[in-house]
Amino acid sequence: MKILITGTAGFIGMHLAHRLLDAGHTIVGIDNFNDYYDVSLKENRHATLAKREGYTGIRVDLCDRDGLDQCFEEQQVERVCNLAAQAGVRYSLTHPHAYQESNLQGFLNILECCRHHSVQRLVYASSSSVYGGNTKLPFSESDTVDAPVSLYAATKKANELMAHCYTHLYGLQTIGLRFFTVYGPWGRPDMAMWLFTKAMLEERPIKVFNHGNMQRDFTYIDDIISGVERSLLQDHSLEKYEIFNIGNHRSENLLEMIDLLSQSLGCTPQMQMLPMQPGDVPATYADITRIQQKLGFAPTTTIAQGIPRFVDWFLAYHNLRAAQADDAGTTR
Repeated sequence: MKILITGTAGFIGMHLAHRLLDAGHTIVGIDNFNDYYDVSLKENRHATLAKREGYTGIRVDLCDRDGLDQCFEEQQVERVCNLAAQAGVRYSLTHPHAYQESNLQGFLNILECCRHHSVQRLVYASSSSVYGGNTKLPFSESDTVDAPVSLYAATKKANELMAHCYTHLYGLQTIGLRFFTVYGPWGRPDMAMWLFTKAMLEERPIKVFNHGNMQRDFTYIDDIISGVERSLLQDHSLEKYEIFNIGNHRSENLLEMIDLLSQSLGCTPQMQMLPMQPGDVPATYADITRIQQKLGFAPTTTIAQGIPRFVDWFLAYHNLRAAQADDAGTTR
């Protein structure tokens, strides 16, 4: 197939593009390379794709209606995976208009392009944040999600409603994926795992919110990509409109994650215990029964396996593994 992925300079988008290229698909990737975090990381992700046969990279913003429409017109893709968005809960408290533009206006432009260019299926990134302050665990797709606690979450819920309209009105098949705390190599610098790793290596305190009484359904990138790939390609058993949780079905204590990080790094963390932040939630935990039944999704990576892989990549990416070896008096 010829598949368009938005956000291919991003964490999940890059990994998905590689997986689909490995499977023989032709990939059109678009990204605007915004400066929400280090652009050089995005450029480096893009560079891993740009050299591959079957990949076309296009720099365009989702809010550029004409540019996006031209891309769809020229490329004639069959399916679309929309991963581009303004991410981050805390950033939405200080930069609300970035979310209105990228997550609402941009998503509407994607829906319109899919509608007018005969796209067969749109898979798009929603988020576990839509569950807001729900206290019933694990989170199920049948739970009420009408009480978001951040603007970011509200825009993701809005995406699900907008997709429903386009499925109902125009017959566009839409598959929304509620991602749960994705981590792994090439991850995002604004996520806790990256922030904690960097702080520990620099011997700085790490900020631990809610005094460490936090739980997250940490989901390794390879497992996430397996679920996204199935959502894009599998044809039987799917309705015209679907919403799936996509997580690890394990709710891990934040302090356990920090302990595994410190073991992998070989250092002792300094922890600054802080109260809960606005827009945050104490726990996430995915009920993945629906995606297991419909797509055969079965995550296999525990944080005890995934965290050392992230650390190995982080050290290699920043050329720190050799430095650590030198400090220990060993040869490279």
